[in-house]
Amino acid sequence: MTTKDHAMTSTTRPQTDDAPQHVLTVDDLSEDDIEVVLDVARVLERAVDEGEPHAVLPESTMAMLFEKPSTRTRVSFETGMTHLGGHAVFLGPNDTHLDRGEPVSDTARVLSSYNDFVVARVFDHGALETMAEHASVPVINALSDAAHPCQALADLLSLRQAFGDLDDLSVTWVGDGNNVATSFAVAAATMGVDVTMATPEGYEPAADALDRAAERGPAPTVVHDPASAVEGADAVYTDVWISMGEEDEREEKLAAFEGFQLNADLLDHAPDAAAMHCLPAHRGEEITGEVLESDRSLAWQQAENRLHVQKALLAHLADATGSLLDG
Repeated sequence: MTTKDHAMTSTTRPQTDDAPQHVLTVDDLSEDDIEVVLDVARVLERAVDEGEPHAVLPESTMAMLFEKPSTRTRVSFETGMTHLGGHAVFLGPNDTHLDRGEPVSDTARVLSSYNDFVVARVFDHGALETMAEHASVPVINALSDAAHPCQALADLLSLRQAFGDLDDLSVTWVGDGNNVATSFAVAAATMGVDVTMATPEGYEPAADALDRAAERGPAPTVVHDPASAVEGADAVYTDVWISMGEEDEREEKLAAFEGFQLNADLLDHAPDAAAMHCLPAHRGEEITGEVLESDRSLAWQQAENRLHVQKALLAHLADATGSLLDG
């Protein structure tokens, strides 16, 4: 099997002054954008911890169009919009006319007329691109087969919290070169983080994602030996080997990924490294419970940070960060 190579178009800079900025991939955010999001996220984290109100998007509305089930993504976006003073409307697979033949373009136009944001979690990244083409409000990718930009932002915030700075950090990805891996690679390169990616042969990250990362910063290194790849790493990151929709490939992938588990033996080669996982985790497959529950684990911090970075991203897209940063 080879990793799906999905060529993606960037929507970073709108074609007209009144066009919305969409976030379909991390590429749609510049280095400055990411810096603002991370800075605002830290402010919002402190506000939550100290019980300070921060309703900078009063009466704003957000449509959440989810084709895939979710725990962290749904709850963090809904809770986040409530914190910001707005309201989120959740639309599951049975709540729209998409399965009854309505084009994505029509749904995008209608949701734009009701809402200030559209957040979509879809199987096919192409559906997001169509939605963004026809939407008149920002469209945010809450996960697609090709990208997971919000997770990448949470990962960067977690690394900054753990190490104080992103400059000169070294992170090793171990496992499948999937959508989370490629989004992290591009985001990390943008912020100057060195990334090594250790995958079984045939499961490398998409070539276009590696090219995009190299255009933004340090080019990721792709290898096939996890033990040597983690040596000297500040953090080691993994994700599930069998993603949603890949259940029929389970036995094939388990065999292919033998030796790529994030466990104590692997971390012996990186004695000071933190362990990262975007969750949900399959304990005993890509990571052991021992590592996930250890003091070295950043997984729970990464999960919480989904809330903070997504709130910051919404405020940034609405040009509502000034009062937060000035305060």
